[in-house]
Amino acid sequence: MSTSFPVIPDNVPQTKGGFTQWLGKKALAVCGWQLSGTFPNEPKLLLIVAPHTSNWDFFVGLAAKWALNLRVSFLGKDAVFKGPIGWWMRKIGGIAIDRSAPHGVVGQMVEEFNSRDELLLVIAPEGTRKKVPEWKKGFMFIARDAQIPVLPVEFDFKHKRIVFYPTCHIDSDVESQLQTIKALFSAEKAKRPHCF
Repeated sequence: MSTSFPVIPDNVPQTKGGFTQWLGKKALAVCGWQLSGTFPNEPKLLLIVAPHTSNWDFFVGLAAKWALNLRVSFLGKDAVFKGPIGWWMRKIGGIAIDRSAPHGVVGQMVEEFNSRDELLLVIAPEGTRKKVPEWKKGFMFIARDAQIPVLPVEFDFKHKRIVFYPTCHIDSDVESQLQTIKALFSAEKAKRPHCF
């Protein structure tokens, strides 16, 4: 069975990865993964990836990023962004976050979105691979304050699918919308269901 890939529209930030695109597509095809849904034509997006229960999530996500030539970013502690490693972290899309800053991570990311013409930011709202009673709500406030659409992305290990759900815009009813987004995901599709 061949793997089909959604068309990435013109406004979406992309790389020019010839070899990495081939490698990503090959890895997904060999492992039997499919991609479903439509990728929105937006230059700025907050991609919410769940369930996040295993280190395998990173490799599946990396293969999808390469296959689709997506130029995505992720957050990291500013201490990691020092010297040669810091250069490499920025090169692959890392954004240094100062957790001691007075306006916090949310404020820093709102400023980051406002200062850029393009930014795809990936966040795992669970914040850890372990089971948590509640998701971290920071991404909701980032999306609301920066007026950036949220794109829920599901890693469905049960059916080996990466699902792009329709985007949503966050308004003042953060708690209700958070529950609506969480309802898209189910434990049975996680790599380790007992951790979701």
